[in-house]
Amino acid sequence: MTQINCNANTMLLTIFLVAALSGCGTTMNQQAGIATEAWGEIDGQGVALYTLDNGQIRARISNFGGTVTELHVPDRDGNFADIVLGFDSLDGYLSRSPYFGCMVGRVGNRIAGGQFELDGEVYDLPKNNGPHHLHGGERVFDKVVWTSDAEMTPDGPELHLQYRSPDGEQGYPGTLDVHVIYTLTYDNELRIVITARADRATPVNIVHHSYWNLAGHQSGDILEQSLQLAAERYTPADATLIPTGALDPVAGTPFDFRVSQAIGSEIAALPPRGEDPGGYDVNYVVDGEFGVLRPAARAFDPESGRVLEVFTDAPGIQFYSGNFLDGVTGKGGAVYQKHSGFCLESQVFPDAIHQQGTPGWPTVILQPGSVYRHVMVHRFRSEN
Repeated sequence: MTQINCNANTMLLTIFLVAALSGCGTTMNQQAGIATEAWGEIDGQGVALYTLDNGQIRARISNFGGTVTELHVPDRDGNFADIVLGFDSLDGYLSRSPYFGCMVGRVGNRIAGGQFELDGEVYDLPKNNGPHHLHGGERVFDKVVWTSDAEMTPDGPELHLQYRSPDGEQGYPGTLDVHVIYTLTYDNELRIVITARADRATPVNIVHHSYWNLAGHQSGDILEQSLQLAAERYTPADATLIPTGALDPVAGTPFDFRVSQAIGSEIAALPPRGEDPGGYDVNYVVDGEFGVLRPAARAFDPESGRVLEVFTDAPGIQFYSGNFLDGVTGKGGAVYQKHSGFCLESQVFPDAIHQQGTPGWPTVILQPGSVYRHVMVHRFRSEN
C-alpha cells in the first residue's frame, strides 16, 4: 500500500501495473493502475485527486470529502462518457456543491428539528435544511480532507480513506473513526465499503451521494432514462421531507418503480410538497434482508445503452431526481438544471433516530464495541 504525502504541488505518484487477471472473468484491453496528483490545499492540508483505472472504466476520486469527481464508462458502441455531475476544480466543491459525489455523515439525510435524545441526554445539531438537520451538518464528511492511500489488489485498484470525527463535532456524541474503501473492480463495479467504530453510543448513517446521468454529465435532463427499484414499500413524508413513520406500499402510487419505467413518466402526478420544485426525493424500503447485499436499483439510458445496477446491504435507498439543481455551472462549462442528474443513496431510513422502536424501522444507533458496516456496489455495463 502506498501512503500519499498530499503537500506536494506537482504530480505525486503514478503507478501503472499490468494486472494478472486469470480467474477474474474479464479480459483487459489496456493497463490497469492508479495515478495520484495534487489538487489544492485546505487549511494547510494537501488535497489529492486519485485516478483508478481497471483497464476498462476509469474513476477519479478526491480525498476531499471522499468525492467521486469523474466516472468514465463506455456506451453500447464503445464510446466513453463521464456520467457523474461535478466540477473541474476543488473550488467548485468548496463553494457551490449540492453534495456532488461525496460521502455525507455522521448521519446522512434528515433529522427532524435538528435535535435528538439518546440515553437521557438531548443533543442539538445545526439546522442546515430549514428547521431540520441534513447530511451531518455544515462542514463535516463532505468538506474535510480524509487521510488516504491507494493500492492495487486482486479485485482492482483500491482507495482507502479514513477520518476521525471528534466528540461533539456538529453536536454528535462520541468520537467516531470512519474507514471508506473505494474499489474499481475488474467486473466494472465501483464498490464502496464503509465501516465505523465509536467510543460512545451515537447515531450513524454514512451515505454516498453521487449524481448520475447515464447519457453523460453534460447531456441535459434524465427524465427519459428508466429506473427500476426493488422496493414494495416506501416511507411517506411530510412537506419538509420528514417521514411519518409509516411504511406504505408503492402499488397504485406515482412512487411505484417495481417495473422499469422512465423517470419522468409519472413525475407530474407526484403530490405537491412544500417548497420542493417538483420531483422525487423519497426513501424506499429495499426488498430483502437488511445486512445482506442484494439488488436495490437498475437505471438504463436508451440513447447510449448504459446500465447502472445498484446493490446494497442497507435497509433503504433514497431516490432523488435532482429537483433543486438550478443552473449550477459544472465540468467543462456544463450547466446543471433541474433533473440533470439523479441520486440513488443507500441508507438507514431518514429521521430514524425519532422512530427507534417503530415496527419495521432499523436502528441508527451505533454502540461502542460494535462495528457500523455499509456496502454499496455500482455495476456498469451496456445493452442494446
